[in-house]
Amino acid sequence: MAQAKRAADKPYKIDVEAGKNYLWCACGESSKQPFCDGSHSGSAFTPVIYKATESKTVLFCGCKTTKKPPLCDGSHNN
Repeated sequence: MAQAKRAADKPYKIDVEAGKNYLWCACGESSKQPFCDGSHSGSAFTPVIYKATESKTVLFCGCKTTKKPPLCDGSHNN
């Protein structure tokens, strides 16, 4: 399995809007972190869709090792 590039050492705190979809970068190569910009093209990676059911602040994973993509689960601390 391909290893994602670590984009950050902490999560990205993002305000999401109810009813919107967000494409989380799974490869770590996007210049628009934590969101996908298509940099994964030609790789084994695909973005993960986050569907906001309510407007709130979300912690998107930056280290790309979360067990609960696209959300941070504290894996960056390991």
